[in-house]
Amino acid sequence: MSRRTLVYFVCSPHSRTGVTTTARLLTDYYLWRGVPVEGFDTDAREPTYALRFPRTSTVVDIFDVRGQIALFDRLLISDETPKVVDVWSRSFDQLFSIIAEIGFLEEAARMDVEPIVLYQADASQMAASNARLLTTTWPNLWLTAVNNEGAAPLGPDARAILETYGARAKLVLPRLERPIARALDEPHLCLSDFLLESPVSMSLVIRAALKNWLLPIFTQFRSHELRIALQSSQFLR
Repeated sequence: MSRRTLVYFVCSPHSRTGVTTTARLLTDYYLWRGVPVEGFDTDAREPTYALRFPRTSTVVDIFDVRGQIALFDRLLISDETPKVVDVWSRSFDQLFSIIAEIGFLEEAARMDVEPIVLYQADASQMAASNARLLTTTWPNLWLTAVNNEGAAPLGPDARAILETYGARAKLVLPRLERPIARALDEPHLCLSDFLLESPVSMSLVIRAALKNWLLPIFTQFRSHELRIALQSSQFLR
């Protein structure tokens, strides 16, 4: 029996919430496991995500019909290859308008494709309201709240804030100390390769700290994936 094809929309209506970081980590998680993955970057101006994965990602302009076709036609292919869409904050409203207009979620269900929204949380009421609007509009949509403690810290009320999102699950990306964060931002650092063979030019302390940060996040991704598989199983519907 074939598995459902997972399509991740990593998004936020606001900038600087860690969208590209999450998309990058998720892509590297699959590459580290040896799983083919396909990525899409909706920021046609500064495609930071696509530049990190030039062999496996495509830049699409969803304000253009050709870009919409290039994106959504690929997302509806049930080939068991996970798809990761890095949604630029300026593309957020446009993306979900198109999803509603073309009936993407309904078609995805027929094609055995599982759309998942990885929604980057922030402390604003608007972010939570937008998340609830998505799950109200599409009650069967899987929405996971992502708390990036470095990009958009929620403070001591993090748990209460996340509860207002109406999410099915949550992921937490811990804050990194500045020297480690700088190493993470190195343009040629491939995290999946790093875990297999760390560069000898990197400080031993930074290598250890980066691995200690990455591996628990990848464990979260694995648990999240298994939870989706269980709840999406035909035996549990």
